[in-house]
Amino acid sequence: MRKVIGVMPLYDDEKKSYWMLPGYMKMLEEENAIPLMLPLTSKTKELDYFLEICGGFLLTGGHDVSPGIYHAERKPWCGPCCKLRDEMERYILTSAVEMDKSVLGICRGIQFMNSLYGGTLYQDLATENSSCVNHHMKPPYNRAAHQVTILTDTPLYDILGKEQMGVNSYHHQAIRKLSPAFNKMAISEDGLIESIYMPSHKFIVGVQWHPEFSYDVDEDSKKLINAFVASI
Repeated sequence: MRKVIGVMPLYDDEKKSYWMLPGYMKMLEEENAIPLMLPLTSKTKELDYFLEICGGFLLTGGHDVSPGIYHAERKPWCGPCCKLRDEMERYILTSAVEMDKSVLGICRGIQFMNSLYGGTLYQDLATENSSCVNHHMKPPYNRAAHQVTILTDTPLYDILGKEQMGVNSYHHQAIRKLSPAFNKMAISEDGLIESIYMPSHKFIVGVQWHPEFSYDVDEDSKKLINAFVASI
């Protein structure tokens, strides 16, 4: 039986419409899973239905995480937020953790995971943590922008079998203080946390880079997505 994976919707504020990057869907299809884009809602009755039928969830990129989630004042350099999506993902993520369902967070996804469980974020790297490392690359996005070091006693090392990897990078926020609920798995050249996992759960993982852009050409991205789907 093919595994059904709930994919968080992207939202266009100007057009008032849902949208989706095809890479999120295609990489799951390539792993013989069925990606299902969820409606943008905080209605728990509807979300409970998806929690029942989906074996795992993909937290996609998108809006900045609302600073209120990590009890911080919103700074002028924080980007647009989506309160409804924050509410939706809060319910989906906490419920999935309680049910021990698999979750992969990408970009905003890792940031939301960390924020919801007691960590904090840089609201804008260029303003709050300037670095010579390129965290906001230009297209094409299927190539490496910088290197990360993978900690050897982590699930990510078990998946990839290496201590260094090149990653693409397109973000302006990042983990500042790590949540006590998570352990770090990968660190960028300038010391930013690039991957985390929740111990004692089969697969609650976040990565700051974008496997949806590099899946077709990068073996490490394929191994990560394969491990996610296989855990369900």
